[in-house]
Amino acid sequence: MVAPSFIFSIILLLLQLLFASLPHHRTFTFAADGSWQLLQKSIGISAMHMQLLRNDRVIMFDRTDFGPSNLSLPTGKCRNDPTDTVLQVDCTAHSVEYDVFANKFRAIMPNGNLFQTGGFNDGERRVRVFNPCRTCDWNEIPNGLTAKRWYASNHILPDGRQIIVGGRGQFNYEFIPKNIVANKINLPFLSETNDKGIENNLYPFVFLNVDGNLFIFANNRAILFDYVNNIVVKKYPMIPGGEPRSYPSTGSAVLLPLKNLKAAAIEAEVLVCGGAPKGSYLQSLKGTFMAALNTCARIKITDPNPEWVMETMPLARVMGDMILLPNGNVLLINGASFGTTGWEQGRDPVLSPVLYQPDNNIGSRFEVQNPTTIPRMYHSTAALLRDGRVLVGGSNPHAFYNFTGILFPTKLSLEAFSPAYLDAKFDKLRPTIIAPKSMSGIRYRKKYTIQVVINSDKVDESSVSVTMFAPAFNTHSFSMNQRLLVLGNEKVTAVGNSMYNVEAMTPKSGNLAPSKFYLLFVVHQGIPSKGIWVRLH
Repeated sequence: MVAPSFIFSIILLLLQLLFASLPHHRTFTFAADGSWQLLQKSIGISAMHMQLLRNDRVIMFDRTDFGPSNLSLPTGKCRNDPTDTVLQVDCTAHSVEYDVFANKFRAIMPNGNLFQTGGFNDGERRVRVFNPCRTCDWNEIPNGLTAKRWYASNHILPDGRQIIVGGRGQFNYEFIPKNIVANKINLPFLSETNDKGIENNLYPFVFLNVDGNLFIFANNRAILFDYVNNIVVKKYPMIPGGEPRSYPSTGSAVLLPLKNLKAAAIEAEVLVCGGAPKGSYLQSLKGTFMAALNTCARIKITDPNPEWVMETMPLARVMGDMILLPNGNVLLINGASFGTTGWEQGRDPVLSPVLYQPDNNIGSRFEVQNPTTIPRMYHSTAALLRDGRVLVGGSNPHAFYNFTGILFPTKLSLEAFSPAYLDAKFDKLRPTIIAPKSMSGIRYRKKYTIQVVINSDKVDESSVSVTMFAPAFNTHSFSMNQRLLVLGNEKVTAVGNSMYNVEAMTPKSGNLAPSKFYLLFVVHQGIPSKGIWVRLH
């Protein structure tokens, strides 16, 4: 019998030979790092939506019209909805709360400060609120939205409101809480990027720029938008090649880590990766599955004359997720090699994550990581946890739960991917935050001291950095509100017994970091500590 490690080595060699012939920048490292752990064989539901909360619990939920789930609600509790097209009385859960460190979960009733908006059918105008506590359930506001919103994107603004952009048939935006003035405002950019009969502009990629305006990407192009005055400040060039990247073509995107935060002019860059080429959606409906896109496009959105820079990924990917890691790298995970988003419309799952290192020279930024054994296709999710692992769940490319006799059965399991920085060989480099345990009230433009232990014989003070991560709401390959701020360090002082005081300055405004809860990490030579929760306001 041939050893699995030998087979994997041969596969990597073949991939290297294959990608040597690809266009764009094409040097890859096949590090085969990272490890996988199965946390739960079943949580009873498929994790279509995922959000880490400030109490180290993760809320996950799917659709109520999938039919009954595999997790019962507490005795005597049922959901009664005469408008449901599948099940009017449902005594099963469609939302769970997962306790990260206890590795336990509980069912949540759909009525218990996570804001979730819109949905399908009778959920299109609803706003749902979850206040983190051990026994809380969802509270639902039936007409919380002005417009019906399905496949819309949300972003938290510096003033504490949320903006909700787009959605199926909605070429406009609105705010929650609602304004006194008219709360549905037209945004022609969304109709301009709408491919008739295909759309390709749903779940637009929305990021708060450092100047307080919004970068909004849909289909294959983007604008810088002043939402206060309803003015397009800038139109960015189309991505070279013009291939669509938004749902249902479904690439993913991140705002790369924000650095040099005390500079007069702070740079911001956006990275868009993967997706499906033009025609892929219609072809998939006919049973023909086109190859996913294998390119990433990167742009400095703060440049006066910005241009997209193209890079080639080692693995083509549609329906992938892009997760910022505490050390500033980006993890590409989940998805498929062929087809597009939708019921039964993806093929050839991509089992290996890829690490993207934005600070490396172009051509040496990608590393293929160790693969999972569980395909994560349509309706998969991923989220960074406080201990540096990435929680991975979901996958249901079917209109209902379906487990047998099909190509990609519904997945109810939860896994954790541990990036290479969690390997025990880095323990001596790894900082441990001793104090504070958390900081519930930190202010803008203030200096704070974090005390850490680093057991290394030689600590490189210049490589010690403080980072702040905004936990994201992840669904359909996009992590809304995700951002990482690199605070760096003002000063590192050795205080004995492998202990160091690290001084760092918080961001100067809500344009850089909206007031909310963040995870704060200390990173040494690329190895992050476990995070602590901080509240910036």
